[in-house]
Amino acid sequence: MSIDKDIKQGKFRNEHQRLIINLMFTHNWMTEQIKEIVEREGITMQQFNILRILRGSQTPLSTLQIRERMLDKMSDSSRIVDRLVIKGLAKKTTSKNDKRLVDVTITEKGKKLLLNLDKQEENLDKIVGALTDSEAKTLNVLLDKARQSK
Repeated sequence: MSIDKDIKQGKFRNEHQRLIINLMFTHNWMTEQIKEIVEREGITMQQFNILRILRGSQTPLSTLQIRERMLDKMSDSSRIVDRLVIKGLAKKTTSKNDKRLVDVTITEKGKKLLLNLDKQEENLDKIVGALTDSEAKTLNVLLDKARQSK
C-alpha cells in the first residue's frame, strides 16, 4: 500500500514532504511491529536497545557510553539501566578506572533473554520481507545519505 492510501492523504506539497511523512509513518509502524515481539519478553524497546548494546560491547560501559550508542538519544539511560538491574538483566559495578563512574554489563539472564529474541529474528525479518537484499541495501544507502543532509 502507498503512504497516500495508508494515511488517506491524496496530495503532498512535494516529494520531499511525502518522503518525510512516509519515513515517520514507516518508523512508527516498524516500531510497533518490533515492540510486540520485545514486550512479550517483559522489556521495553529502550531496554532491548541497551541490552543489545551491552551484549555487543567487549568491555563494561558507563551510562554515558550507552547513551551515545542508543537509537533513542532522548532516553534517560541511567533510569533504564536501573530498571534492567532490578530485573536482573544487567549489573552495575564501580569502575576500576574511575571510582566516580559506574560500569554496566549484561548478566547471563540478560544474555538468555536476548537469545530468546534472537530466535525470533525471522519474525523481525518478515517486517521488511517484501524487500530483496538488493533493495534493502539500496534503502540503507539512501537513508544514510538522507541523514547526512543536515
